[in-house]
Amino acid sequence: MRKTIALTLFLSLFIVGCSNDAAEPAKTGDIPTDYLTDYYSNPQVTDDRSLLEPNQTVSDEKGEATLKAINYVDTTHDIGSVQLRIKDMKLIHLKPDYSLIDYFHVLTHEEEFDFVKVFIEIKNTSSDKVSFAPIALLETSSGEKFDWEKDVYLEDLNGELKGKSSKKGNLGFIVEKSERLEWIEITTSDVFNQDGMKIHDSKKIKIEF
Repeated sequence: MRKTIALTLFLSLFIVGCSNDAAEPAKTGDIPTDYLTDYYSNPQVTDDRSLLEPNQTVSDEKGEATLKAINYVDTTHDIGSVQLRIKDMKLIHLKPDYSLIDYFHVLTHEEEFDFVKVFIEIKNTSSDKVSFAPIALLETSSGEKFDWEKDVYLEDLNGELKGKSSKKGNLGFIVEKSERLEWIEITTSDVFNQDGMKIHDSKKIKIEF
């Protein structure tokens, strides 16, 4: 059963920020991937770290993944005291191993599917504990919308962030309309202090393939 994230109350109150940052595509070979070296593979989703060019495929005990599109984003966004770095965005076709079909059936009844994912790093630059979700809402150029509960990775990137601490990992969302996907737009949550009070508005970030 998918776990409930403690940030539910906070996210229900978030207000979409008025700022809108666009991230331009980068050439595949221009940006190093050393930010992935200390990332531990997700227990449910095939490890995509070796997928660096479209049409590459990798298989492991969790299934088979084929890269359809990629953008090495590498942009930094400040949301109050939270620094959000978006490192890469990928569109992946996944054939999960049979043992994981039930896990994904919560989100789709298809036995193979496409999903869009971003690898992010978040850092609390203040000494005070805050609560934050890097993706509260995600919208695609094809009109699909997802909230944070549709994330397939569940890597505990939402919620409490202690003072001067950081987290990194993936967030991913299954998409049905993946053909000619041009961009995604991320809306973060607001930033809340340890008492649950909003201390900074959310932010919208548009990323193009």
